[in-house]
Amino acid sequence: MSDAVVGTLLDQQTLAARVEAGDTPAWVADHWRTFRDALTGERNGTPFPCFFGAESVREGEPLYTAVPSLTDPEALFDLGETLCSYLERYQDHSERASLVTFFRPPDRPLTESEYHDALWHVLQFLHVHDPEPWPEEIPTDPADPYWEFCFAGEPMFPTCRAPFYDTRKSRYCPVGLEITFQPRALFEALEVTAETAAGQHARDVIQDRLGEYDAVCPHADLGDWGVDGDREWPQYMLSSDPEQAPDECPMTVTRDHPKSKWLVGRAEQSEPVD
Repeated sequence: MSDAVVGTLLDQQTLAARVEAGDTPAWVADHWRTFRDALTGERNGTPFPCFFGAESVREGEPLYTAVPSLTDPEALFDLGETLCSYLERYQDHSERASLVTFFRPPDRPLTESEYHDALWHVLQFLHVHDPEPWPEEIPTDPADPYWEFCFAGEPMFPTCRAPFYDTRKSRYCPVGLEITFQPRALFEALEVTAETAAGQHARDVIQDRLGEYDAVCPHADLGDWGVDGDREWPQYMLSSDPEQAPDECPMTVTRDHPKSKWLVGRAEQSEPVD
């Protein structure tokens, strides 16, 4: 069996073909099939709430990678390299090409608290080894409504699916952690940011679908970037049990980059998309 999917950047057609050929680790195949089925299927008679994401998967537009560890530095360096490569190429691939990241499941079941820790460890690691400075226009304080995660000079919205979502099935993944990285430029190109009429309409449709799909009220932390009172960071991994979720953003951000030169130059040597 080949691990050609792990640590590389793949288009959806190539990923699906390798899964069907048995040319991926079993955990990658499980991730792909549950991700595809969730985004293109229905629950409670309702399609997946984010219609942009669902349509992009039906059209084969996302790009994908697989990471063999939540903590191993080499695996996370490879993720940083892949993310750099993705940011350089996604606009030529498709205007709706998010980066879907599948993580190898841990050896034992994790609690919700441990999944929150895992997410912020990954994001902090990427920040510490970011090859570019934090963008001047983005605040470094996560309490600011204009704060959001940035990497390689690009603001983006990383959203997670994980096994602990018993009721919010729109965020549920039975396999392990998934992070979908969505650059802000992607939302701007689609004209679905909070300040546009199309963006407000999209939010209304998604909120309606969320209530029907999950059969619970939309999460209180859902909001819009830049809107007073809303915060980005709790939306990356919505809480299921508030007692297990962080009260403050666990990430420390500073502008004086790069902290590490490990990824500087590595992205330039990355392989093309398969």
